[in-house]
Amino acid sequence: MVNRGSLTGPVFGLRREIDRLFEDTFGGDARRTGWAPAVDIREDNKEIALEVELPGIKPSDVEVMAENGVLTIRGEKQSGSTEESEGRYHVVERSYGSFTRSFQLPTGVDEQRIEADFADGLLTVRIPKAALAQPRRIAIRNSGSQPTIQGTPPKSSSTRGRQGTPEAEGETAGSGNATRGQK
Repeated sequence: MVNRGSLTGPVFGLRREIDRLFEDTFGGDARRTGWAPAVDIREDNKEIALEVELPGIKPSDVEVMAENGVLTIRGEKQSGSTEESEGRYHVVERSYGSFTRSFQLPTGVDEQRIEADFADGLLTVRIPKAALAQPRRIAIRNSGSQPTIQGTPPKSSSTRGRQGTPEAEGETAGSGNATRGQK
C-alpha cells in the first residue's frame, strides 16, 4: 500500500535520492549554492516586468543592479530560528541564505529608467522599453549630372510663346512618341 500523505514513504525516499543525484551531477547541492527565488517575467507594449517572490525578506536585504545589459538581483534571507530555541525541527523545507539571479536585458530597453517596488514579499522590477526609431522615407536628390529623358520638357522651361514653331511641334510630337514607346 502506498502512503500518499507521508513524506517518508518508500516512493518519496526514492524520489529524494534521484533528486539528490541530479543536483550533485547537474545543478550542485542546494546547501552549497543557496537558493533561487521564483520569478515571473511579463511584457507589454510599454515595459518588461519581473516579479520576484521574496517572502520573509526585508527590502534592505535586496540589491537590484543593471550593468552592461545585465539585470542582477541579489539578496539574503536570514534564518528565523535561533540557537537557543527549545525543541528540534522534524522537517525544514524553507530555504535560507544568499541568492543571485541575473537576466540578460534585450535590446530596446531603457536601462536608465528601471524602477523597483517591494510590497508584501513581492519585488517588482519595471524595465521601460525605449522609443524605437520609426522608419522614414528618404528623398533622393538629383545631382544634375543625369541626362534629361528626350521628349520630356524640363520643368523650368516653358513651351508657351513657341507654339506653332517647328521646334515646339517637334517636342510635342517627340513627347507623344516617347510616351507611347515607354508604355
